[in-house]
Formats: sequence, structure tokens, C-alpha cells
Amino acid sequence: MPVLIVIPARYASTRYPGKPLVELRGADGEAKSLIRRSWDAAMQVNGVDRVVVATDDDRIADAARSFGADVVMTSVDCQNGTERCAEAVQNIDGDYDIVVNLQGDAPLTPAWFVEDLVAGLRAQPDADVATPVLRTEGGALNGFLADRRAGRVGGTTAVFGTNHNALYFSKEVIPYTGKDFADDDETPVFHHVGVYAYRPQALAAYPGWASGPLEQLEGLEQLRFLERGTPVLCVEVDGKGRAFWELNNPEDVPLIEGMLNKMGQA
Repeated sequence: MPVLIVIPARYASTRYPGKPLVELRGADGEAKSLIRRSWDAAMQVNGVDRVVVATDDDRIADAARSFGADVVMTSVDCQNGTERCAEAVQNIDGDYDIVVNLQGDAPLTPAWFVEDLVAGLRAQPDADVATPVLRTEGGALNGFLADRRAGRVGGTTAVFGTNHNALYFSKEVIPYTGKDFADDDETPVFHHVGVYAYRPQALAAYPGWASGPLEQLEGLEQLRFLERGTPVLCVEVDGKGRAFWELNNPEDVPLIEGMLNKMGQA
């Protein structure tokens, strides 16, 4: 079952323009762009047949090619990463049974998150879309709550049923817990990790669907699947003590650099 990883990257981010080219310093003091760190993370994943960067911007394309990335150009009309992945698949040669959308703002994504995600989709032949979820500890949950109190969009959370199909995703912290947690406490809140695995037919159908009200309100592309009645399988992954955070705001840069330094990651 050939697997393709697509890293969608655009320059004109509403919240953080030019984000893929933002430089992050690792433990050795060397600065690497966000798109470079996302590419390096993708290259660590086992069982993948090809990795491509999909962009509509020559600056990002040139930066990616400079470190040897495989680049596919896509339209400026793509509304989100899923649409960009769908167009990228149309624009390259080869047939793939699973397409992974490894969004370019999560350079700390461990390889096993993606490996477990692909394995989870393979184990559920009736599932067309899957995404990882990570049970939060109190420290991460408190960080999400602090972001919301400050008016910032932090991590996305997910709730799902007993069959692990998603019930909802939100930039608010759900479910409501009504209690305080110490940093090391396990919590009932699941962090949605911004990675997706699709079967080609589901990915190809997505751009033809109009964006629904929930997707528009939350700004979360995966809600288009739910609004259209397409289940999204939530695959629980194990953080194994690894720090994880997405780069959503300029304030996240020192936080991620601190995590890179703590992990000794160059």
C-alpha cells in the first residue's frame, strides 16, 4: 500500500504571514526554517514511498528546493491544506493508497505519530479519513486554557465516541472539565494533532464540497468531512514524554525553540 506524505505550505497565512520561512533555532544553535524542520520530520517516518512539499509560493518553493525537497506547485485558490493535498496528488505521477497531510506548522511531530496513524487507517478498511489525537497532561491543558484567556488560538481539541470516530473538533478546549489539573496529571482532554491520512477517493471528493458553517466558524478543515457525514477516525497516539506543540502564533517560536533545546534536537 504505497504511502505519500504531502506537506502543504502557503505564505499568506492570516495569523502569521510567511510562517513556513520562519527560522527556529535548535539545540546546537543552528537556525532552520519551519518548512525545513517539517521536511526533516517527514523524512524520519518509516514506510513512506514519497514526500513532497505542496505550495503556491515561489519563495517557499525555492527555500524547499535549496535543501533538496521534492516540490509540487499548486493553485493559490486552495482554501486549506486538504485542498492543497488533493491538488498535489492530481499534479504528480504515481498511485498511492494512503495520502498523509503533514501540515507544515508542526515540526515537533514524532515519526511514530504518522506511522501509528497510517497503521490505524489500514486496520479500519471502512475508514476513509484518520487523524491522531494525544491525551493531554495538565501542563499542556493549562497552556491551552491560558491561550484562550489571552485571546490567542492555541491547540485544537477533539472529542470522539466509543468507536473512535470524531464527534467534534474545536479551537475551544473541549470537553469542559471544571477542575484544575497539576502539570503531570492525566486529563480527559485530547489534543488534536494536525496530521491527516486519507484514502484517495475521500481526498479527491473534498474540494468539490462547499465549506460549511462549522468549518467557517472554527477555521478547521476537517469539519468539512463531519458536516458531509464522512467519519473521521481518531487514532490515539502515545507522546512517550515527547514535547509537542504547533506553531500558530509568533509567541510560539520561543516555546518551540525551548522544546528543541530540551530534547537536544539540532
